[in-house]
Amino acid sequence: MKIKNILIILCFITGLNTAFANDGWLNILNEGGNNKGIKCTQAIQNAIEKASKNGGGTIFFPAGEYLTGALTLRSNITIHLDSGALLKFSENFDDFLPYVEMRYEGIVMKSFQPLFYAKDVENITITGRGIIDGQGKAWWNEVYRIETAKEPLPPTKYQTMWEEQNKGLYTEPYYKRTVDKKFFRPSFFQAYNCKNILIEGVTFQNSPFWTINPEFCDNVTVTGISIFNPHSPNTDGINPSSCTNVHISNCHISVGDDCITIKSGRDGDGRKYGKATENVTITNCTMLSGHGGVVIGSEMSGGIKKITISNCVFDGTDRGIRIKSARGRGGVVEDIRVDNIVMKNIKEEAIVLSLFYDKGTTVEPVTEKTPIFRNIHMSNITASNVNKAGQILGITEMPIQNITFSNINMDGKEGFTVSTATDVEFHDVKVNATVGSSFKISDSKNIILDNVGSSTAIKGIPVIKLDNVSNALINNNFPFNPTDIFIEADGKDTKNIFLKNNVLNNVTTKIKKGASLDKKAITE
Repeated sequence: MKIKNILIILCFITGLNTAFANDGWLNILNEGGNNKGIKCTQAIQNAIEKASKNGGGTIFFPAGEYLTGALTLRSNITIHLDSGALLKFSENFDDFLPYVEMRYEGIVMKSFQPLFYAKDVENITITGRGIIDGQGKAWWNEVYRIETAKEPLPPTKYQTMWEEQNKGLYTEPYYKRTVDKKFFRPSFFQAYNCKNILIEGVTFQNSPFWTINPEFCDNVTVTGISIFNPHSPNTDGINPSSCTNVHISNCHISVGDDCITIKSGRDGDGRKYGKATENVTITNCTMLSGHGGVVIGSEMSGGIKKITISNCVFDGTDRGIRIKSARGRGGVVEDIRVDNIVMKNIKEEAIVLSLFYDKGTTVEPVTEKTPIFRNIHMSNITASNVNKAGQILGITEMPIQNITFSNINMDGKEGFTVSTATDVEFHDVKVNATVGSSFKISDSKNIILDNVGSSTAIKGIPVIKLDNVSNALINNNFPFNPTDIFIEADGKDTKNIFLKNNVLNNVTTKIKKGASLDKKAITE
């Protein structure tokens, strides 16, 4: 009887081993890899190919240190890093050859293979609790070497290869400085024309360039990851570009450029593909070091629409919410919602919408090259120790349109500036500025200032300053604290300014009128 029981147990164990061997999990240590930091690119790639031939599977990295070159992901493949696993990418540029079709800063070209690269596949996943290190310093140093050279340098083999494989590639003249380098660092992760992507749990650090960069993809989920790219150039965190149905949540990001950026292609190349980024949710994220917390643009020539940003904290970024473009880019940014945001220690603007990102100021005819910002709404935002509360800068031929700010409280050096915009509303907005007016509005029309003000009104400085503004309603305002000047208005084009339901008992000068102001411009 005992022998029979032993046989049954052995059969059960054998069955379990067989099941585990065939359940789609491939332990990289059993597939020719090692966890001693010795390069094993081919073993990892062979495991990916083996799993792919069997219909898919998980490449499992137990605790230990791994070294690899660029990896190509196939359909139905999961990369899983256990706690204690450290996957490093090579510092040898040859390990990212041959050049592949990819997108760099909104331009499709052939260049280095991204560290994780996928093209025309579906159902790809990177998950676990391990760390993935791009060892980007070698790439950063090469960029510095090229950019800081005082004399022309002989081309490297990589620059020669790039030129040979990108003949006829056209970019706008303003981008010539970047193209002339002929050295385009790879993204950490770029999926190109893929669908059903999940990145969860892992930590990415030291990216050569942008970190998570899906291009032309559908159904992308990035959740619970951390990204650390300290003191590094252009190492954005998460950059979906020309993607649909993107979900970003519960991430912690500290990088050398923008933390999260939404893009859709640059200039003519972006308009050629004409693929907007749309249906994007960003929620429950913290952003520390970075040029911007959540940024839209500047490569937005394919259009960006239907975006929600909520429940995020920005602490120490250069800017908070930034939407940027310029003449010549084209594309429409519309239907954006920002809600429930806390900001602190913002070095520049807490909120900025600008069509003057990197080009001249000459008015142009409205064409497909004219960028459009419209239907953008922000609410429930608290910000402290900011340099400037906000800035809206439209262009004469296409003012920024239909913007609302609701339930906002900011403490900082400067207030809001609005220039060349239409249909802009402030509801329940308090800006405690230490320099200048809390609200400066010029060359704009159809403005509502409803229950706005400042707790730190400055003697001799108006809370609201209007210059060439038409069709404005200023209502429901009650300055609680002593205020020297509430409104200052000037400009020959200022007209149809209506003050309704305001209690200005604590104000010394209700309206200070400039020399150019028409006597009938303001109605109380």
